[in-house]
Amino acid sequence: MKIYFMGIGGTAMGNAALLVRAAGHDVLGADTSVYPPMSTVLAQAGITLHEGYDTTRLEKLAPDLVVIGNAMSRGNVEVEWLLDTRKLAFTSLPELLADFVLKGRQNIVIAGTHGKTTTTALTAFLLRENGCDPGFLIGGVPQDPPVGSHLGAATDPFVIEGDEYDSAFFDKRSKFIHYAPHIAVLNNLEFDHVDIFRDLQDVQRTFFHLTRIVPRNGWIVLNGDDANLAALGPLGWTRVVRVGTGENNDLRIVDFRESAHGASFKLTWKGQAWRGVKWTQPGLFNARNAAMAICAAGLALHPENPTQLNLDCLFLFRGVKRRQELLLDAPQLKVVEDFGHHPTALAETLHSFRNRFPGSVITAVFEPRSNTACSRAMQTGFMRSLAMADEVYLGAVNRADKIKNDERFDPAAVCEFLATQGVGAYAAATNVALLEKLVAHTLPVKGKPLLVVFFTNGSFDGIIGKFVTAAASS
Repeated sequence: MKIYFMGIGGTAMGNAALLVRAAGHDVLGADTSVYPPMSTVLAQAGITLHEGYDTTRLEKLAPDLVVIGNAMSRGNVEVEWLLDTRKLAFTSLPELLADFVLKGRQNIVIAGTHGKTTTTALTAFLLRENGCDPGFLIGGVPQDPPVGSHLGAATDPFVIEGDEYDSAFFDKRSKFIHYAPHIAVLNNLEFDHVDIFRDLQDVQRTFFHLTRIVPRNGWIVLNGDDANLAALGPLGWTRVVRVGTGENNDLRIVDFRESAHGASFKLTWKGQAWRGVKWTQPGLFNARNAAMAICAAGLALHPENPTQLNLDCLFLFRGVKRRQELLLDAPQLKVVEDFGHHPTALAETLHSFRNRFPGSVITAVFEPRSNTACSRAMQTGFMRSLAMADEVYLGAVNRADKIKNDERFDPAAVCEFLATQGVGAYAAATNVALLEKLVAHTLPVKGKPLLVVFFTNGSFDGIIGKFVTAAASS
């Protein structure tokens, strides 16, 4: 088939296009901006890329199927032409994956408010290191495995990041509903995506729907410490394995420790000691990600005794780009980029950094960019999380002109609160102005070592790279 991807430059769409190409289909696509590394990878795979959207061109290309990406909406010229003429069949990305990639596979679906990308990468990495050839689709840029997507052997598991966000403008079901899980990993559950879900109960409802399609011979791997997941009920139609630090869990994390030299923890299975783990990934949250991945991979390969899974490779795991990624490592200044955009994620990362970088002044630079973060829905949570830093810089609120004043994230109010907590806080009208203020106030570093951590799920208008350049030359 000839399959055309609208929005092919996105990480998920681009990696999905590579999977479909590997499955033997003729793949092409369009986007308003396709740039390296994705453009290079797609071109190397023989995928033709078109700049912008053009109805005349699309009609001439005459693909058998059009995949409409999640970022596409009404008003796009190609979307409107497809709806007006009905000349070409179209589908969503999750439905395409279900029909062309996941059908007939033993699918491991990694879901949760936090940690999906890292846990997906860890699960694929463990399966590969234990001698099989899994397929996988990772919603980020992993360092291990070395690529974000791979078709794998049809007889081996397929690991996919299961996002609760909606599938397309014409399909408001969560993406993971399409993914036919044999093993569903529920890493955690919190309210997020205020543009999609009304409240916590609405999020719980879609996660419950995911559990309902796990077969009786499959598994749900559940964070046994999470009260919001416990509220889903006993889930008695399939097998449930609980993972966490509490005593009620089947796979327990015990004796977690973290220092400047790394992290360590021990695992027990059904009350029996399994083994200890030492690795370089930060925080208890990553230890939990690892335990969830270990359980899922272990059940997939050794359903009767998952402790047969070999864990010697864990110390080699290098993580995922933009997840607590150290960009500059100098004695007096370290710069980290993190994809954090939820209060819980910020708090866990900042707590970990206190252990990893003892004695350092921690400067948190936060961009309110996601639909949730740029609203006031979680402003109180962000205040509490950012108060864990020593000083805070707030970037410009993304799409501020699209949000009502009383519903928009309020940097001034956040700064006022942080001042009452003894935390110096600064806000800027633009990210360019924020960079100027950050450079002027922090460089060159004097006194205690400085850790600057940028939190954003977007580009931060390129200021992260510019700050690293300025810091390296200071």
